[in-house]
Amino acid sequence: MKSRMLALLTCLFMAMPVAQAVPPIQQAGLSNGLTVLLMEAHNVPMVSMNLGLPSGSVFDPKGKGGTAMLLAGMLTDHTAAHDHVSWADLLDQDAIQLGASASKDSLDISLTVLKEVLNPGLDALSEVLLQPGWRAKRFAIMKQDTLAAAQKEREEPGVRAAEAAAELLFGEHPYGHRSEGSMQSLAAIGLDDIKALFAGQVKPKGAVLAVSGDITMDELLPLLEARLAAWQGTPKQTLADIPQPKAVSGLSRDVDMPTTQTMVQLTRLGLARSDAAFFPAFVLNHMLGGGGFGSRLMEEVREKRGLAYGVYSYFSPLAVPGPFLISLQTRADQAVQGEAVVRSVLAEMANGAITRAELKASKENLIGSFAQRMDSNRERVGLISMIGMYGLPLDYLVSWTSRVDAVTLEQVAKQAERFLKPESWSRVRVGAKLQ
Repeated sequence: MKSRMLALLTCLFMAMPVAQAVPPIQQAGLSNGLTVLLMEAHNVPMVSMNLGLPSGSVFDPKGKGGTAMLLAGMLTDHTAAHDHVSWADLLDQDAIQLGASASKDSLDISLTVLKEVLNPGLDALSEVLLQPGWRAKRFAIMKQDTLAAAQKEREEPGVRAAEAAAELLFGEHPYGHRSEGSMQSLAAIGLDDIKALFAGQVKPKGAVLAVSGDITMDELLPLLEARLAAWQGTPKQTLADIPQPKAVSGLSRDVDMPTTQTMVQLTRLGLARSDAAFFPAFVLNHMLGGGGFGSRLMEEVREKRGLAYGVYSYFSPLAVPGPFLISLQTRADQAVQGEAVVRSVLAEMANGAITRAELKASKENLIGSFAQRMDSNRERVGLISMIGMYGLPLDYLVSWTSRVDAVTLEQVAKQAERFLKPESWSRVRVGAKLQ
């Protein structure tokens, strides 16, 4: 086992970015309806997979946020055939890296193995799907651990801000809670809730298995078919069933915490992943606050005025419009000034104060860093899974740099007018009570 682990770590190291053309994504399907997307990468003898399922926190039962996250933990903790100790030993003997996580839209099960142990790796994946373990004692322990972690997180301003921002922006919409849940929602979850989410949503139709590594489609499909043909069904809900959120603006919420720093977050609805204006908006966000020290917010808030160590912005594109967020942390007595500077930047850019030099620099930075987003099989399967889950074109990665390069100043200005008007943003502040 130690030799296999060493070999796996070596392969991960060898899979660092190499300047080369992006290989095409191949698509196929299993008899049970599972979509398989493959990007071949034969430079190292390893294979990574990500099974994306429409079973994210958006499908958590009402008042029980965190159900999908607990389900992800249960699925990879043990199975019906193996308790948690023997399961860990089984994975360890072949250096099988198997994990699961839950985000807003999806539950993801990941697998990374050396090609020589692909068969036992796929056996483990199929056991997770076909023989889930619902051991009550393990659930009780995992729930207690999760509650303890949630209690500790209450001390983190960022967590409190994310919780308040989700509630403020989405209200009763299914996106209106953190995927990790809260103390109250986690306490309400029972084992039956976990089992019901699995039974309703963890199905092959509508799911996407993204694969990258040293394998061809002709090799892969028979291995999958032999193990997953018995996995059947259609999920009760799909991403298409997620309701459109209603736009809100001008709302505010303050969360008191005994700190000398105040976190300020401005938020509004952003993009759906399928939005036709994604690339101009993506470039706009890089110019605004997503580009680090080259961004307008960093320049105005930190470099010129020293109001914060860092300030950033980002979109979270989802099946329907997700959040667009700006965040900074500063001294409590500078919070009002810091927010005022951010809103001034928003107003200027919304009114068209964007230069061609800024656009050129942002596009060059994004294109130059693209290789880092493709630097390993693991990174690639995440992107490929996203493409499959949201129905994006299979040439999405191949055309990514050209689509960024094609963004014009006029397109960016249009998205700035669409998104950056200061009055369209709501605010959350977390920290010492402001006078």
